[in-house]
Amino acid sequence: MALGFKVKWLDTKKAYTIEELYEAIKDKTFTAGEPSLTKNGVAYVITFPALDRQNQVWVMMASKGRKISVQKSEAAGMGTLAGNLALDSLTDGLFGLGSIMGSNSKRCEKLVEQTAEELAALDL
Repeated sequence: MALGFKVKWLDTKKAYTIEELYEAIKDKTFTAGEPSLTKNGVAYVITFPALDRQNQVWVMMASKGRKISVQKSEAAGMGTLAGNLALDSLTDGLFGLGSIMGSNSKRCEKLVEQTAEELAALDL
């Protein structure tokens, strides 16, 4: 992990859209909590409950739907993004340090690892 960014990649046996992947995992149990399909800007991502405004596990599709990205990111949603940008501006960047430091950052990194392992065990 570098500067608050953590990502794990998984290959799938077949191609999925983000909606199909969500349907395949929505009733499964994950250490990170219950997955949700969340609109973030113009795209959808699968998210797990945010630890705070700066630490959340996301699942996204890549490589024509045959590769899953599990990553640590800021909480999804345009309202959260705008709020985080405003807070970062007001604090001269100090607010953004929460995404790379602190107990929630470390916990989110571990949840990325666990979520990737739990998705791999589903043999999608």
